[in-house]
Amino acid sequence: MVIARKIAYNVVISSISKVLSTILALVAIGFITRYLGKEGFGNYATVLAFLSFFAAISDLGLYSIVTREISRAGADEEKILGNIFSIRLLASLAIFLFSPIVIFFFSYPKEVNEGIIIVAASLLFSSGYQILNGVFQKNLAMDRVAIAELVGKIIQVAIVILVINAKLSFAWIISALLFNMITSFSIVFFLAKKYVRIHLRFDFDYWKIFLKESMPMGIATIITFTYFKMDTILLSVMKSSSDVGIYNVAYKVLENITFFPAMIAGLVMPIMAHTIFTNRNRFEDISNKTFKVFIVLVVPLIVETLFLADDVIRLIGGAGFVESGQVLRILVFALAFIFFGQFFNTLLIVGNMQKRLMWTLSIAAVTNIVLNLIFIPQFSYIAAAYTSLITEFAVVLLTAYMTITKLKYTPKIEKLPMIILAGILMAVFLYIFNGFNFFMLVVLSSALYFALLWIFNAIETAEITSLISKKEEQ
Repeated sequence: MVIARKIAYNVVISSISKVLSTILALVAIGFITRYLGKEGFGNYATVLAFLSFFAAISDLGLYSIVTREISRAGADEEKILGNIFSIRLLASLAIFLFSPIVIFFFSYPKEVNEGIIIVAASLLFSSGYQILNGVFQKNLAMDRVAIAELVGKIIQVAIVILVINAKLSFAWIISALLFNMITSFSIVFFLAKKYVRIHLRFDFDYWKIFLKESMPMGIATIITFTYFKMDTILLSVMKSSSDVGIYNVAYKVLENITFFPAMIAGLVMPIMAHTIFTNRNRFEDISNKTFKVFIVLVVPLIVETLFLADDVIRLIGGAGFVESGQVLRILVFALAFIFFGQFFNTLLIVGNMQKRLMWTLSIAAVTNIVLNLIFIPQFSYIAAAYTSLITEFAVVLLTAYMTITKLKYTPKIEKLPMIILAGILMAVFLYIFNGFNFFMLVVLSSALYFALLWIFNAIETAEITSLISKKEEQ
């Protein structure tokens, strides 16, 4: 009962905090799009794409491997975290120092160049913050991380509003993100001391061993960036800032939803890592239920977006981004594949198959770049949207194939027809009442969908809570 209450509290607080953080992120985007316009928001999106680029380079595959290693029985957490924290800090510092050199390869406006240097500075805090997340994942305390993110997001939105009211420059809009990172890192660093002492370590022999293990995932992270954010950079080079802005208003909506699969995968990853080689039945049970939860979440996301995309864009970007509605309807299918790509990626990582994952993602990255280079010049942001969809679909196919053939695991889903039927009835409801108040449609259609799941007995509460239970089957 104690574990059950802890799990319930952790999931509820994490979910509420994450939802509030997502709402605040979308609110910030709403203010920024209206203040900067298409071209200015395109510059903003370009700067954030470089933040993702820097984050991918400095990752070195450490985050996923750290979470896995400290979850092993008998792991020396202080040694692992002290050394990995030092590696990430030095990598982030190197990127910050070299960021002024990077901008000379692009003919961006001065404000974009300044923004790129600012986000490089924010990496010093976000990279350390990410490493510490593994401590909270292991101890089923991700609610604390979610709260830290929420406080950081509140700071960011407050600064954005102050900047807009004072009519300050583009650089101040970007600086709001820097203050967000500083705040979140400070809170997480302080809270992590409850579980482990954190201090820098420079065991270079250990660095070599760990980097050899993590480097395939580091390369995979860079590859993932290539197909996840390179479209924005290619758009910024081959098309106008306005095109970048139109594409990224829709993309930001999806980007702020992807925390759902990442959060769920983060909660179950320590359990998967602990059971994959010691308790196969438990591992497969957790994996099947996780896959089912992803399906339950994906169905309403697709249905509601197809019917309400234009309303979402008007709410987030204002009247100046009407073209983004079409982009959002395409990208929502890419979002669906991101859910399942996250699922299979997690399985391959806990199965010590990061090298195979690297080659799998490489194929998707090459496909992404080639398609974008061919079609962006003619079809602009529409080409970028379809390329994202094709890429994410390829990732799911390839990682699913690897999981089935190498890990010998195939997802088994109970009552899938009932879930699909609930989604179809939800679509019928939205079709009949399309044109009514947007917020009422979202609330009522979602309530209808989950009520139908309950009526059809398609999913039970116990299935959700059992995902992250520490109790193992004997």
